[in-house]
Amino acid sequence: MEHHPVVISGAGPVGLVAALSLAQKGIAVVVLESEDHIPQDLRAGTFHPPTVEMLDTLNIGETLRSRALRVPEWQIRDRKQGLVAQFDLGIIADLTPYPFRLHVEQHKLSSIAAEALAQHAHAQILFSHRCLGYEQDADGVTVQAAGPDGRTIEIRASYVIGADGARSVVRKTMGTEFEGFTWPERFLVFATRYDLREQGYTGNAYIADPDEWSAIFIQPHDGPPPIWRIAFPIPAEMDETEVLDPDFVQGKIKGFLSPDLDYDVPYKSVYRVHQRVAKDFRDGRVMLAGDAAHVNNPLGGMGLNSGIHDAMNLTAKLAEVLLHGASSDLLDRYHRQRRTVNVEYVQAITIRNKRLLEERDPEVRRERLDELRATVADRDAHRQYLINSSMIASIRRANEIQ
Repeated sequence: MEHHPVVISGAGPVGLVAALSLAQKGIAVVVLESEDHIPQDLRAGTFHPPTVEMLDTLNIGETLRSRALRVPEWQIRDRKQGLVAQFDLGIIADLTPYPFRLHVEQHKLSSIAAEALAQHAHAQILFSHRCLGYEQDADGVTVQAAGPDGRTIEIRASYVIGADGARSVVRKTMGTEFEGFTWPERFLVFATRYDLREQGYTGNAYIADPDEWSAIFIQPHDGPPPIWRIAFPIPAEMDETEVLDPDFVQGKIKGFLSPDLDYDVPYKSVYRVHQRVAKDFRDGRVMLAGDAAHVNNPLGGMGLNSGIHDAMNLTAKLAEVLLHGASSDLLDRYHRQRRTVNVEYVQAITIRNKRLLEERDPEVRRERLDELRATVADRDAHRQYLINSSMIASIRRANEIQ
């Protein structure tokens, strides 16, 4: 049966993974991207074991691994006390062929997926095409987009996937609420070429402090050598120019590394952080995935991963509908599965992670850090903690939902 293509708004990693998954199943896809190139977003760069396994099914996992760094152990530290807990993903090696966090910038996955997508004649990416909205009826969806010359074009689609980020036009056209909140403070994120392993840090570490917690992530960048991305909370009232001042940034890094060194900082940025989930992931023939459907703070590296899990879950169901005659009601299960695990796992865990790092009550702080020490010391508890934090548990939970 001939179908109109599935139109995907957004050529980030989630949109391109969804497009590649559909194209490999023989389904025509058109990806709309407002930029004239693959977006170079530097925020996300951690891939959990189940996500790497999913990318293997698309035959791009090996390529991504060849450009990435493996982080088998990660830490929670206290700004004053030092190391609190070091988690070892080797403990769950019986559950996954990839018992590590894979660190690589998300735009590299986008480029790999786009290269693979180019091998399919029934798939195309329309750069400099911004989705303006859509109108749907019983037989399909008419998508409006602004082309590079500013003129509006229309594309007839069988289904639409909104993977167009937190400010999603598709979600706004759908009219569903984006429920949740915005954290009052902003995040300063910068990178340094100084190797933090020289001071005992693993490739991923979270440093608790009631006044100035931080998080570090190693990234390959254009190395070797790699770079280290560091995130700090910034008071809402601070002017962005002041935050990005070189002396201010140097002061931040010297506060928890050696104050006697000057650190090379190749890039820096400030952004706001939200915890929000769309009320609906589906409206008829239109579905949301990735940041268009849910956003969260980066403490735990779950946002990008849950978006890819969305893409793989949704495209498997779309293939059943388009190729095998399954009822479109199957797509309601996508909403139930992915929204539920985002609320129960992604939102809950990332909020908990942030509150752990910034806890001000000395007694509560001591109790929580002692709990982490006890967790690492108990192999069964250590293992269960990793099953949750690596997102294996969230995928199991999703599969249970009918």
